[in-house]
Amino acid sequence: MVDWVARAVGKINADAHRSADTHLFKLQVPKLDGVDIYLKDESTHPTGSLKHRLARSLFLYALCNGKIKEGTTIVEASSGSTAVSEAYFARMIGVPFIAVVPESTAHSKIRLIELYGGKIHYVGSAPKMHDASVELARSIGGYFMDQFTYAERATDWRGNNNIAESIYRQMEFEPHPVPRRIVMSAGTGGTSATLGRYIRYKSYDTALTVVDPEDSVFYDSFQSGDRTLTSGKSSRIEGIGRPEVEHSFQPDVIDEMMKVPDAASVATIHWLQRRIGRRAGASTGTNLWGVLNYARGMVAAGERGSIVTLMCDSGERYLDTYYDPEWVLAHIGDISGYQSQLEEWT
Repeated sequence: MVDWVARAVGKINADAHRSADTHLFKLQVPKLDGVDIYLKDESTHPTGSLKHRLARSLFLYALCNGKIKEGTTIVEASSGSTAVSEAYFARMIGVPFIAVVPESTAHSKIRLIELYGGKIHYVGSAPKMHDASVELARSIGGYFMDQFTYAERATDWRGNNNIAESIYRQMEFEPHPVPRRIVMSAGTGGTSATLGRYIRYKSYDTALTVVDPEDSVFYDSFQSGDRTLTSGKSSRIEGIGRPEVEHSFQPDVIDEMMKVPDAASVATIHWLQRRIGRRAGASTGTNLWGVLNYARGMVAAGERGSIVTLMCDSGERYLDTYYDPEWVLAHIGDISGYQSQLEEWT
């Protein structure tokens, strides 16, 4: 059994060594002269999103803690990018994978999970995913990966080329190598925890801002200090926002939070496409709306510096939602006002 675990860990580490780091590219915004804006493009991972890093860490954490053995079935509550990435790593080490997803999950996401050999277990709605995953794992003798509990502890936040270390290394030769601010949205809260801890560990003069979509409770919990808050709603911005405060969300390492309207998030990814000719997922729009707001404030105050955020995944996964005007109008609403604001700002 030890030999099997060693081989599994070796396969995952070899995959990491084969993968080049993701690009950090500079976004040209003429009206925000003096403020350099950077996007770290996590869509170039083998499974197409930031969650590739998380899934790798979760698998290594579970393997090294004796939770995954040869033949163990992995169960995860995820209808999106985490399930896709976990299916990839499960296939790599030769264990079964089941994603517990709501019945409303887009067929495009299901196809990606199945592409990597994952199986699908449907539940009626998103709030039922966690309990259904616990019960399913118990009934089949599997292991519930539970990204929302383990995301913040599975990642080596001191280094090991985590997302934070990678950002600062890539910024070394820029005009303002230490960002004035890093802006990140929260799904599990694991990435913001890694960023906040690393900033403190290295004593960088960087503020961490977490942006939050409309139907998420992270912002309200941060403001009130109440971790028992619930919203009873699912976020319309896929991959981020939660109806309850997850264990991995660590408010004490966050300097500031901002609530971002969902229509602003969607308007921003369309603005970004016109700027760079590429589509990004709506969570990137949430991140970038926050960045542009802070950049405008810096320009107004005569300040110079850099701000970094993440492109979390590609917009090619959302052609039938965020990039379909009829779907946007029906599910998000009119985004034209925010589009006009963006053009005015930039």
